[in-house]
Amino acid sequence: MSKNLVIVESPAKAKTIQKYLGKDFEVKSSFGHIRDLPKKGMGIDLSNFTPDYEVSADKKKLVTELKAAVKKAEMVWLASDEDREGEAIAWHLAQELKLKPENRKRIVFHEITKNAILKAIENPRDIDQNLVDAQQARRVLDRIVGFEMSPVLWKKVKPGLSAGRVQSVAVRLVVEREKEIRNFTPTASFKVDAVFLNDSKQDIAARLKKDFAKESEAEQFLEQAKNTEFKVLNVETKPGTRSASAPFTTSTLQQEASSRLGYNVTTTMRLAQRLYEEGFITYMRTDSVNLSQEAIEGAKSQILSEYGKEYSSPRNYTTKSASAQEAHEAIRPTDFSVKSIGDAQLNKLYQLIYRRTLASQMANAKIEKTVIEIGNPSLPQHFEAQGEVIIFDGFLKAYGIVKTEDDDEENNEKLLPKVKVGEVLEYKSIVASEKFTRPSARYTEAGLVRKLEELGIGRPSTYAPTIQTIQNREYVDKREIEPQTREVVRISLAKGNIKKEVLDEKFGGDKNKFVPTDIGEVVNDFLTSNFAEILDFGFTARVEQEFDDVANGGKEWKNLMTDFYGVFHPRIEDVEEHAERATGDRLLGIDPKSGKNVHARIGRFGAMIQIGEVEDEEKPIFASLMSGQNIATITLEEALELFKLPFDLNDFEGQGVTIGVGRFGPYVKWGETYISIPKGEDPLSVNQERAEEIIREKQKADAPIASYKGEPVTKGTGRFGPFIKYQSIFINVPKKYDFNNLSQNDIVELIEAKLEKEANRYIQQWEKEKIALENGRWGPFIKFGKTNLKIPKRADGEKYDAEELKEIDLETVKAWIKEQDPKAFEEKKKAPAKKAAAKKPAAKKTTTTKKK
Repeated sequence: MSKNLVIVESPAKAKTIQKYLGKDFEVKSSFGHIRDLPKKGMGIDLSNFTPDYEVSADKKKLVTELKAAVKKAEMVWLASDEDREGEAIAWHLAQELKLKPENRKRIVFHEITKNAILKAIENPRDIDQNLVDAQQARRVLDRIVGFEMSPVLWKKVKPGLSAGRVQSVAVRLVVEREKEIRNFTPTASFKVDAVFLNDSKQDIAARLKKDFAKESEAEQFLEQAKNTEFKVLNVETKPGTRSASAPFTTSTLQQEASSRLGYNVTTTMRLAQRLYEEGFITYMRTDSVNLSQEAIEGAKSQILSEYGKEYSSPRNYTTKSASAQEAHEAIRPTDFSVKSIGDAQLNKLYQLIYRRTLASQMANAKIEKTVIEIGNPSLPQHFEAQGEVIIFDGFLKAYGIVKTEDDDEENNEKLLPKVKVGEVLEYKSIVASEKFTRPSARYTEAGLVRKLEELGIGRPSTYAPTIQTIQNREYVDKREIEPQTREVVRISLAKGNIKKEVLDEKFGGDKNKFVPTDIGEVVNDFLTSNFAEILDFGFTARVEQEFDDVANGGKEWKNLMTDFYGVFHPRIEDVEEHAERATGDRLLGIDPKSGKNVHARIGRFGAMIQIGEVEDEEKPIFASLMSGQNIATITLEEALELFKLPFDLNDFEGQGVTIGVGRFGPYVKWGETYISIPKGEDPLSVNQERAEEIIREKQKADAPIASYKGEPVTKGTGRFGPFIKYQSIFINVPKKYDFNNLSQNDIVELIEAKLEKEANRYIQQWEKEKIALENGRWGPFIKFGKTNLKIPKRADGEKYDAEELKEIDLETVKAWIKEQDPKAFEEKKKAPAKKAAAKKPAAKKTTTTKKK
């Protein structure tokens, strides 16, 4: 056994480090945190904010193994990441493994290279309690916010909701941007573009320096221009430069990977983690743009050998943010001589980091900008043509140029032909186009990260989980927004003739941008109304600063918690007692048939339309909203259309056909089978012919692809991905199989593996009573209906094993169930019949839901 035990938090990291250390070192992984706050209950003593940490069930075996390894080692080296989370992992390991200060050493490194690891071993330190306390402060404060605010949402909005400090602020940003877009009133103006020809018949594209507010003004200008001689009035050439951006921080890497590679923030961080753990880049959670002298020298050497002396311009950058955390470096390659790596997906991100770092150490690009003024003294306004040429490419040689979502798409500058002042130009065309102002763009993932960083909310380690959480909670999504159509006027002048056209223009459509869901808006409005300070951008940023103060030793973390909770908890109690229930209720108008109110609001299954009031003698009727509809924007006419659903068509192949919309969207119901209507198709437009077409497509998709022991095998795609179905068993098809070309051998292999697994699943089964003793991941358990229950221990305090459970009779199992659920076998009373038939929620459709 090795004298030295090194504990890191990742198996990949352990594998890389083991290569650099000799036989005297053994490297093991803790697989992240070995203990945390309990999953059930708050786990915090609110009288003094002491956390009640516990080792999670899935880590108990690992902890036992680590304890055994510790006993055999003379020294334990805690080598988790160099940020607050890593420091907390080291502290938890030291506490749980009972490591004494004289038998433990804390080492940190920002890159996994041989030199960095050996240098860290030579310069150990002890655990930094300030960093640990800063992590504890964040964990405890966020747990308290979540555990105390979430039950308020259950009571006042809808069961099953949750709130979080940073996540709720991120949702607020998305909601406020959407409201800004809804309330935006576009204004029209006329932009005038022209193409002129010089003596050599070369095109010169130019734009009028002033827009016209009115159509008549634009038309009048074109009338004036019709017979005007255009000349070059001025030519101005200015030298300029472009400089490289700083090396990557976590935030800028996420933004650039989004715009250049199309990666979402979760993908970017997953790949960056792998690059770090395999030793290719420095630590990927950082808000520093600083480079070490070693890195600057490495980049310089590579630039000199690859591009030449004139391209080298070594420099360092300083971090603008005053709240930048630990003294990390920027994200950079660990070795500039490694220009690419084997894994294609990893290499894309590595290349981005490599080129950005190299470019940051390269000379500025030199450009020459040319502005040509074109017109005639008789005209009230003149045209301007802009172009530029790169004289020396500098850093652009390594990094190039990419447009951001904020760039003006019409500002397409290019090289202009040579002209001289006084030269007469011929107009080829002059076009006045009606243009409308646009609201601020919806947030992309990268744009939301940038905004959070600007506001000082969150830190490098929090961006990706925050973005993921608000989507998992279904407060925001990335649904496609269908564009609207409007008429625009275009007036063109060519060959002395003026032509006016009215064209259709698409606007307002969006893809892959964040849009709040109905429940996201209702929750946000409730929280901002009742917890304004918690969702205040400035407050959230100040809390982050206080965490920084704890990390720097300037504040005691429990004092921070006392100050926070003293204000927060009384507010919780007040809101719980006095706040009104929130449903997002919006009165749309009166139903012309019944004379009753029509409401859009949040119901048990989400957004819905309600005709009538709960207090009425005749109960209200309900309809679900369709995909793309929103309770904040739906009109009375659109809402009433929903009540035309469901409607019946003629039978098909002896079974009834119904068109409806339910919890999972529009559907065709054929007999007892629910079939999704394709996305974007209006269910009200589905006639008999189209319904039969959808049913035939379903029949074709459900047709057997093979047979097993004389029984048909079908395939489909459900919630959990591609599957095959044999009898009543659904079998997931892993990625290693070609789902579109499954062979008979593949199908037999998949079915037999599933059947073997199912055979080992049941220890005993009583189908009639819906009771079973099953083998589970953590040992045997009782399955009663859809509920999982514990198996009590034997009289001697030991657990039953599977062989013993085979001998247990049904009455004993029933007694075990009654101990945990005294009402388990009581007959349920039938619910009284309702006075009026409300719309039933649609059953789950076979095309979208798969049994596990």
